[in-house]
Amino acid sequence: MNIMYRNVALGALVSAVAVSAAWGTWSVMKTGTQAEEVIKANGRLEVQRVEIATKFPGRVLSVPVQEGDLVKAGDVIAQMDTTDLEAQLAGVEAARQRATQAMARAQGETEVQQVKANVAQMELDNAFEMRKQVLVSDSEVKRRQAQRDGERAGVSVATAAIGEAKAARGEAEAGIKRLKIAIEDHTLRAPMDGRIEYRVVEPSSVIPAGGRVATLLDTAHAYMTIYLSTAAAGQLQVGDEARIVLDAAPKTPLPAHVSFVAADAQFTPKHVETASEREKLTYRVKLALSDEVALRHANLLKAGLTGNGFVRLRAPDTSWPQDQSSAPTKN
Repeated sequence: MNIMYRNVALGALVSAVAVSAAWGTWSVMKTGTQAEEVIKANGRLEVQRVEIATKFPGRVLSVPVQEGDLVKAGDVIAQMDTTDLEAQLAGVEAARQRATQAMARAQGETEVQQVKANVAQMELDNAFEMRKQVLVSDSEVKRRQAQRDGERAGVSVATAAIGEAKAARGEAEAGIKRLKIAIEDHTLRAPMDGRIEYRVVEPSSVIPAGGRVATLLDTAHAYMTIYLSTAAAGQLQVGDEARIVLDAAPKTPLPAHVSFVAADAQFTPKHVETASEREKLTYRVKLALSDEVALRHANLLKAGLTGNGFVRLRAPDTSWPQDQSSAPTKN
């Protein structure tokens, strides 16, 4: 009987201690210390996707990347067949050469016609002098004047031929530039550093203009979307410090910052599992990793990874707690 009494007494003492500890924890959260300042909400990591597609229809010669490969900006993702374009380029280069030669010939003809026009003008001036001395007839003067006018017209024709040949050469050069750009565009390159998420086509595939060949994850721009209550979101500003802790790496908190706070409240999406009721309105908040952090952890970051986002609501000078799992949820 005494043993039973002692057990009951001991149980009551333990209960009292537990209640006291719980009250102490609640008091810490209410007095504005770290436990209250850091709040967490779960979410999924999102990485910006870039669709790599061809501008032109054609056959795929090679795809030198595999799904999961890390690539650098400028790395070749796929090579399209350029045989037809190279043949067109050879034809346009020949047209440019022909236009260049035509321009040279027109310039030579212009010089010849100019000499002829100068000679005709001298003969006409001589005829005028001889006419004053009644050594030639009026018809001779008119003949030489007509000859002079004809030679001048020849100069104009030859000059126009120069302009025509120059325009043809310019058109050919524009065609060469366009074809070279098109040939370069047939080599599909990574626009940024990232990871290949999907390889869509295989060599020898024929795809249309705009056909996708791969999907690239921009690992330098990763963020987590979380949903916070009005009370929590109202204390946040864009640029505030944050942390992201992924379930795949619980011991590696990633420094982040608040990059977006929604202006309007919404119902919490069904895929976000929180302890709060679904009917409560929340604000969508984005926690973005810096480019440096994202690139440093590129091997870890994968779209869809679950985890928790942590934000500080007050006292920005206070350091982050060592155990962020003790932070209260957004409820």
